[in-house]
Amino acid sequence: MTAKSRRKKLARKTTDEAYKVLKWLALIALPALAVFVHVVGPAWNLPCVDQIVTTLNALAVLVGALIGVSELKARYSE
Repeated sequence: MTAKSRRKKLARKTTDEAYKVLKWLALIALPALAVFVHVVGPAWNLPCVDQIVTTLNALAVLVGALIGVSELKARYSE
């Protein structure tokens, strides 16, 4: 295995790991955090709970859309 092929394999693994983390953020972490803030925020008298929840949900959609576009580009470029 040449150095170039090792670098390419490492880059692919890094890209795969980053994709998995971003997908987890978009599908699990951010929506769960939004629900948590929505439920607990009023109990703690947090200001702007609705705006925070909306922002978290919008961020989840944005991350999901970006990784979806990246996945489609990768799929059709092969």
